[in-house]
Amino acid sequence: MVYENEEFNLLQAALNIEEGLDDLRYNNVVIATDADVDGMHIRLLLITFFLQFFPELVKEGHLYILQTPLFRVRNKKETRYCYSTEEKNDAIGSLGPKPEITRFKGLGEISPDEFKHFIGQDIRLEPVMISKDYRSEDLLTFYMGKNTPKRQEFIIENLRVEKNLEEEFLN
Repeated sequence: MVYENEEFNLLQAALNIEEGLDDLRYNNVVIATDADVDGMHIRLLLITFFLQFFPELVKEGHLYILQTPLFRVRNKKETRYCYSTEEKNDAIGSLGPKPEITRFKGLGEISPDEFKHFIGQDIRLEPVMISKDYRSEDLLTFYMGKNTPKRQEFIIENLRVEKNLEEEFLN
């Protein structure tokens, strides 16, 4: 037992990685969370868990993030699932006047019938990558350590703001 948390212990048992990666049960480990702040926090915790206790899982390219659509844009003839505001704005522009726009707030809002459109050949998996020679301790110290001013400066320098064009298309 590497962690005093039942869920993490169950996770490592399900993956069969308690003794290392030789008996890894699944080649691709996929993190599927909501695309909101809470979901991002859960992703960070899971990635941190794997980096802390099973860094080889990440270094050898077994860890992925499932991208789920943020929006469904449709008219009477066509439905488009959009993974970004840019994709949504493109869909609004090409589907004609006043398409129906649905904002998915979480995985629980996507029905099984719709979910099948994101799994399979159209699945969008984003690999969690780290170079094989990079020390995970350095990464964890930067993102999870007590260096708040340096981390804040990094976030401010790399922050992106997206303009919501939905209102422009609908008016």
